[in-house]
Amino acid sequence: MKRVKISLLLSILLISGVVIVSIWANLQGRKRAEESEKLPEVTTQGADTRLERIRLVEDKHGRKTWELEARSIQHHQDQNLMVVEDIRVIYYAKDGRLFTITGRQGKIHQDSKNIELTGDVVVTSSDGYRFRTQSVAYRDKEKTASTEDPVELEGDQIQMTGKGMIVDMEGKWFRLLRQVRTQLKPGGKG
Repeated sequence: MKRVKISLLLSILLISGVVIVSIWANLQGRKRAEESEKLPEVTTQGADTRLERIRLVEDKHGRKTWELEARSIQHHQDQNLMVVEDIRVIYYAKDGRLFTITGRQGKIHQDSKNIELTGDVVVTSSDGYRFRTQSVAYRDKEKTASTEDPVELEGDQIQMTGKGMIVDMEGKWFRLLRQVRTQLKPGGKG
């Protein structure tokens, strides 16, 4: 009889232990699930989709052609348009040069891959040139960036200002269009 009581007590303790461990494991799983569900609140404000802190990369035939980073993107599916904030686009030219374009706001036309940037726009090339302006339109088919706004250009040996600009990212040339003023820098690399 004593043996039966001991085995019954051990069985109860064993079952109680299994139940306690099961409850504890279930609570831990529920806690992890609740923590993973605490996502930042998202507002769409007329957009079909809104994403925060994104990075997109285009790769063609094993070669990276461009990458885009933005603080936020609002996707308007009916217009095939993405509206971005705090954008940075890096274009990888076939010859290995890089062009980085930054701006406060922008629009990306998904069908053409054309991009319009506004607000403190800076275009920097890996060969040492920096353009500052208020807006730039990038045309993917032509691989050009252009503006009609005033532009400041700075390189190692030169500083220029003008109104309007075209940069051919594959053709290795740029052109300031009007009211161009040029100043050579003393002590520039040469």
